[in-house]
Amino acid sequence: MSSKRVITYGTWDLFHYGHYFLLKRAKSLGGQLYVGVSTDAMCFSKGKATILDENTRRQMIKELRFVDEVFFEYDMNQKVDDIEKYGIDIFVLGDDYAEKFPQMKEYAAVKEKCDIIYLPRTPEISSTDLKNRLANQMNMKKIL
Repeated sequence: MSSKRVITYGTWDLFHYGHYFLLKRAKSLGGQLYVGVSTDAMCFSKGKATILDENTRRQMIKELRFVDEVFFEYDMNQKVDDIEKYGIDIFVLGDDYAEKFPQMKEYAAVKEKCDIIYLPRTPEISSTDLKNRLANQMNMKKIL
């Protein structure tokens, strides 16, 4: 197994098989996987509503046997500090960030510290889609 250290971040709300496979592929890139879980306050500041609270989401990720370290992500600016703190070699994002991340202010500092790899998302599932389906089902029950 590689001795490279891999890091990724996410909300991980309504944890599903797309999350699972993304994290599993991230782990396969190196020997240790470090996962940041966005706090409720950070999600709120980005206009994201979560179903599960930060402690529940963190605990679910922590329970995955292939995840080596789990920590909270308090703000977007902590990525470079985390990369230095954990000695990270590879920063992983879903490929939906391939165009967004290079536009973000922390991109240059991250790119200077480690490799950046974009992994394909599982196309047929997302937390947003699950939330929309749940909302639609609730609305249908109100109508009936």
